[in-house]
Formats: sequence, C-alpha cells, structure tokens
Amino acid sequence: MSRTVAALVTVSGSPAAMSVLLVALLLLPLLGAVALLVPGPLGTLAVRFGLAVSGMVFAVAVAVASLFDYSAAGRMQGTVDLPWIPWLGVRFHLGIDGISLPLVVLTALLTLLCLVYLAGHRPPRARELVFALLVLELGMIGTFLSLDLLLFFVFFEVVLIPMYFVIAVWGGEGRRRAAYKFILYTLLGSAVLLVGLLYVWAQTGTLDMVRLAADHPMGRTAQILAFVAIGVGLAVKTPMWPLHTWLPDAHTEAPTVGSVLLAGVLLKMGTYGFARVAIPILPEGAAAVAPWLGALAVVGIVYGALACLAQRDLKRLIAYSSVGHMGFVLLGFATLTPVGINAALYGNIAHGLITGLLFFLVGALKERYGTSDLDELGPGLLGRLPYVASLLTFASVASLGLPGLAGFWGEMLALQGAYEPAAGLPRELFLTFMVIGGLGAVLTAAYFLVMLSRLTHGPWGGPGPTLHDATRIELAAWVPLVVLILVFGVWPSALLGLTTPAVQALLGVP
Repeated sequence: MSRTVAALVTVSGSPAAMSVLLVALLLLPLLGAVALLVPGPLGTLAVRFGLAVSGMVFAVAVAVASLFDYSAAGRMQGTVDLPWIPWLGVRFHLGIDGISLPLVVLTALLTLLCLVYLAGHRPPRARELVFALLVLELGMIGTFLSLDLLLFFVFFEVVLIPMYFVIAVWGGEGRRRAAYKFILYTLLGSAVLLVGLLYVWAQTGTLDMVRLAADHPMGRTAQILAFVAIGVGLAVKTPMWPLHTWLPDAHTEAPTVGSVLLAGVLLKMGTYGFARVAIPILPEGAAAVAPWLGALAVVGIVYGALACLAQRDLKRLIAYSSVGHMGFVLLGFATLTPVGINAALYGNIAHGLITGLLFFLVGALKERYGTSDLDELGPGLLGRLPYVASLLTFASVASLGLPGLAGFWGEMLALQGAYEPAAGLPRELFLTFMVIGGLGAVLTAAYFLVMLSRLTHGPWGGPGPTLHDATRIELAAWVPLVVLILVFGVWPSALLGLTTPAVQALLGVP
C-alpha cells in the first residue's frame, strides 16, 4: 500500500501536487457525472451543477499550467504510474508535457464555455445533456493524459457513446441518421486502431508509450504495418479525406455545444494520436507512409475548400472547412520535421478556438432564425445583429488565415515544413504538396469571403423580424475565444515555446 501511495505522490521526481492535479482532472468530471445519476434535486439545477464542475476542472487545468516546468516541456511531468490490470501488464499511467498541456487546457476551457452557453438557455432533458458533456470531458482529458496504449484506447472510446446521444437526442431533424453514421464510422476506425495497438503490444511485449517512444523495438516492416492500422483508425477521428464523410452530417445535426466540442476537441484526439503514438513509437513506419499521408492531406485541403464553395447551409460549410484545416495539420505531421509538427500542434489549438467560436455563432443564428440556410439568413446581417455578425466576421477572417490571428501560423508553418521535409522524404513531391496546399489556402479565403458577402454585408431590406443581438451570457462564452485567437495570433511563441521542446524530444532532435 505504501508503495502505491508513493507512486501516486511522486514518480521520477515529479512534484506531488502535479500528480494529484492530473488525477483530479479525471476525478472531477467522473464524480460530477455520477452525481447526476443519483435521483434528487440536481435535476432542476443540472446546468448550474455542470457549470460548477466544469469550472473546477478548468481551475485545476490552470493550476496544472501554473505548476508546469516550462524549462523542461519536452519531458513528462506529474507522472502517475499505478497497476491497473496487472495480469495484462496494463497500468494507470498518466503524464503531461508540452504537447498535451495545451490540449488539456483547451478541453477544460471549451467544456466550461459550453456550460456557460447552456446557462443562458433551457435545453430539454438538461440532466442527461450535462451528464453526457461531463463524460465527454472525462474521455477527452483522459486521452491527452494517457501514457499506456490500452488506457489511451479506453479513454479514446469513452467519448463515442455520449457524443452519439448528444447528436441523436438533442440534434436536428436528421439527427438519428447522423448519429448512426457517426457511431458506425468511429467504431470501425476504433476497431482498426485497436488492431494496430495490439499488434504493437504483441511485437514489443509492452504498452508503455514512453518506453516504446524511447526504444523503438519494432522492425521496419512491423512498424509500417502498425502505422497503417493505427493511422487509419486515427484518420477517421481526425477526419482525413476520404474517411471524413461522417463529419458534415454530424456537425449539421448536432446541437451547438455538441458541434463546439466535436470540432474543438474530438477531432484533435485523432491528430494527437499521430503526435503521441504513431510518429514517436513507429518512426520508420511514419517515414515510409509520410508521402501518402501528405498526399491525402493536400487532397483534403482542396476538397474541403471546394466543398465549402458549394454549400448553401452555413453549419455544413463550417463543417467542411474543418476537413481542409485538418488537412493542414496532417500535412504538418507528414513532413516529420520540427517546423511541420509544430505547425500541426499549433493548427490544432487554433482550429479548436476558431471553429469553436464559429459553431457558437452559427448556433446563435440558427436559434434566432430557425435555420442555418445562407439565403434565409442574409444579406445585411450586420444591420440586424451587429454584435453576432461582427464576431462571425472576425472568426471567419481568423479561419481563413489572416496574419495577426491564430489561424495564420498553423497553415504558414505547415507549408514551410513541406518546403523542406525530413531527410529521406522526396522533396520534389513535398514541394508539390506545398503548392497545392497554398492553392487550398487561397480557396479557403475565397469561400469565407463569399460567405461573408452573402451573409453579413450587402443591402438590408428593412426592419424585418425583431431579433435580439448577443446576450451577456453568450458574450461570456464567446469573448474568451476572441481574446485567445488574438493573443496566439500576435504572440505565437506563447504556444510554440511550449511545443518546440516536446517536438524535439519526439523526433530525437537535440
């Protein structure tokens, strides 16, 4: 017993406080969800209760960030390593570094803002919805903290059922079909992912992600096979073209908070898997598959932009834009360089902030108009709802990559990484990827500007229906995202200074 306590309190010199806080990040949403299962008065106060729990989780995430040793961002901190299923060699192994810390804080922030947003509304079956959101938070944070392959997979899967119900119960008219499509695609991807993880386990005899990343015990052929299986499983969640087709339907039919968390965090679980599992554990497999990954990434960039130009539904347009933005993230990973992987990690956070804000705003418009059809919403939205329309304009120009806003750096650095990929990769091919990605960036600007010209600008045809502009509660949920988009746009080193040491450790760069 004393050894177990000692392992929890301090592992590899980690401060006791950090280890306890990492466990608290998981316990708080878990206990909050369990409390909602108990019959009682919490049913009428579910949103407030969820707001309190998510607020505590965010406070703990901020405490973790404050205790984090930024001079050693490349190593795991606050590690917790306890037996979980001893006869299988599975351990409850947690830790945090410069790659996972931003994603943990982003998850806690977006979940809190979703509960703030719900506080200004009266969702049906609020107890069940808050329960689903807290279980989602548990799964998302657990994924980013796990250092055991099977524990990673368990948390990776925890999010599927609550998100299925969020779409199926609180979604739009086509919610059942969208929910079925979501669960079928993601379960299929998870099955392939599990096969890949079990293959790594069978080849190496260990599930320890830190040890596997340090030793690389698998041969080249085995690494390629494992990378393909794991990569396909992660690509479904990312989503990568052509495994993306579940995403537009899920986003279109999901309620506002479901879309925000789906775009802001759940997609990042797939890309995070490349940074934490596929690339560091299977470097030779990554090098062999990288040209194919880059090719699919740039196809997704261009396809996503062209699909957006053809959309007539605003929510569906934003959904397809995620396919393109995640293409830039995957292109960054495919370069296998510090610049490219930093671009991918930066793009992850920028996309979470910007697209989270976009889906909040689209949800507000749909709530007021009863539709997200572009023809019915506009033109002249700036004259009717100046605050909502101004924020929509801001989020759109951030998403198209305007310099000075967060969306710029991920795309620019991904293209720079493609200009000079890792040694051994075909440079001429990656130069082609860079050119195609640049074309995709131009098309991205085109579809957002076309959307704004049709929606926010143009003649306003009179008073029309009486609509209320942004409320104080809505602004409380949106303004933090605006501030962070500006901060990371003008001060990119705030994030790059955190991820760079971790990326160098991931690639073995001194």
